[in-house]
This record gives sequence, structure tokens and C-alpha cells, in this order.
Amino acid sequence: MGDISKDIQSTFPSERVKAYINIKYTANWLSSQENEFFKTFGISPQQFNILRILRGAGKAIKVQEIKDRMIERAPNATRLMDKLCAKNMIERIRCPEDRRVVHIAIIDNGLKLLKEIDTIGEKRNILDKLTEEEAKQLSDLLDKVR
Repeated sequence: MGDISKDIQSTFPSERVKAYINIKYTANWLSSQENEFFKTFGISPQQFNILRILRGAGKAIKVQEIKDRMIERAPNATRLMDKLCAKNMIERIRCPEDRRVVHIAIIDNGLKLLKEIDTIGEKRNILDKLTEEEAKQLSDLLDKVR
């Protein structure tokens, strides 16, 4: 089992400071793991998030709604969607009533990619060292921090 004190060769003035540093360190580790995983599929974690949101919506939704629902707020969400369009994973649909409004929908290639990611992702669960109860406790504690 890891120990943040040993991993970064440091001591901490309190358990709260240690917990804070551990959260930051673990968040960075998780981000690195995600980047490596999604790189094999030719997308970024943020692009995956957009595809996941669109699949969950079950219909075309406004760009702003996608931005609002993103886990990691990306100021470059439009650019991320441009790349997904270029990869033929999503499509833009102009609103006939208001040409300024654009809806985004996931298309077959995007759905196929998500299915592939889901299949492989199930086999590599980063949190598999935690029991369901521990995962719930961790989630509850993180909610409490926020």
C-alpha cells in the first residue's frame, strides 16, 4: 500500500495538510493514468467526457449544456468538439428556429468507440483495491470536502 510520506519523501505538519497533499498527488496520478488509457483510443479524457455526456443525454443537446455537465470545465470545449467532429464521432445540428444555437449529437462511430472503451475499461478498474464500502466512504468524504 502506498504512503504519501514515502512517495514524495516528505513530512507534514498535520494530518489535514497530509490529506490535502495526498488528494492533489492522487488527482495528478489519476490524470496521468487517464491520459495514457485514452491515448490508445486517439482521444483525450475531456473528449471522452463529451462523448459520455452525449450518450447519456440520448438526444442532441446544446453546446452550453455539454459545457455545464463536463467533469473538468474546459475553456476549449468547442475545440474539443471540433476534433470529435473531424474524427466523425459527433455531429453539429443547427437549430432551425435560431441559427445561433447549435446542438451536438453523438453518432455511430462515437457510440462504437464508447462501447470499446467500456469493455476494456471494465477490465482495468483503477479503484479495484477498494471494497464497495470503501469506495462509498471515499466518495462521501470527497463530497464532504467540497
